[in-house]
Amino acid sequence: MNVKSLLLGSAAALVAVSGAHAADAVVVAEPEPVEYVRVCDTYGKGFFYIPGTETCLKISGYLRYDARAGDDVYNGGELETWQKRTRATLRFDARSETELGTLRSYIETRFEFTNAVQCETLAHGYIELGGFRIGVSDSRFDTWTGSAGNVITDDVIDYTGGRTNQISYTFAGGNGFSAMIGAEQGDSSHLIDDYMPHVVAGVKFEQGWGAVSAVGGYDAVSDEFAGKVRLDVKFTDTVTAFVMGGYQSDADVSNYYGAWNGDYAIWGGLSAKVAENATINGQLAYEEEGTFAAALNVAYEIVPGFVITPELNYTSFDEARSDFDDAFGGIVRFQRNF
Repeated sequence: MNVKSLLLGSAAALVAVSGAHAADAVVVAEPEPVEYVRVCDTYGKGFFYIPGTETCLKISGYLRYDARAGDDVYNGGELETWQKRTRATLRFDARSETELGTLRSYIETRFEFTNAVQCETLAHGYIELGGFRIGVSDSRFDTWTGSAGNVITDDVIDYTGGRTNQISYTFAGGNGFSAMIGAEQGDSSHLIDDYMPHVVAGVKFEQGWGAVSAVGGYDAVSDEFAGKVRLDVKFTDTVTAFVMGGYQSDADVSNYYGAWNGDYAIWGGLSAKVAENATINGQLAYEEEGTFAAALNVAYEIVPGFVITPELNYTSFDEARSDFDDAFGGIVRFQRNF
């Protein structure tokens, strides 16, 4: 019994010593903290929190391919060959809440390859806080009333100047009322030449049935005015329409805001969703000097996120604008949105 007890005790001691050495040899590493990307639903779909911050970010964009043929519906005459453009657009929309309201920065970059010519553009880049906006974007004379119709070639009768550096303030009241005032530098053709900026202001009233909006602009270089009034109507969940009229103080003087020919111009359009994945869009436009433009397309979503839009265009020219009587052309657009 003494020998047996001695052997069992020795074995137990060996096991204990071996276990102690094994414990000393194995080092258990602490797991690194994992930071998962969180969905941010404060500002709508697609936003997520930038890890380690309370800033929400949305990344979106599209890849587009356009092919135009027929006549030049802007100036008249035959195109004689395909006009091709491929555009890639990336958008970055970052927002966070502060004691002064939502702080937002928005960037949209465009990379284009048009008829073998490469071009990169900062289409939009601005900061917003508490109703104030500062940066570069389309003129508020354009965006306040919503540009024109849902057609590709909506600007044969032009409705505004180009992109501009700008400072603006928008007041959003109750019951759908809002107002805006801004100062703009103008585009390359209408750039201010002293410290007096172009001035733009607008009002808007929006309800479930549609909206009424008005905007006015003062060109500080030409010392001329222009204005637009627009009515949008939602007939049903699938049918909407708009009509917009513009007037400028002197059509014989180049005006950043009055981009049409003649004292006045008018635009009108209709959109009808005829199927779950197909919408018909049309637009008519006329300017006082006599040019008339029409566009009709079908936006067809082949699969979610991929839209093909064939469009037909017609322009009847006034002799002051073109040596051609009219032009008939078309364009087809392939666009993948994400």
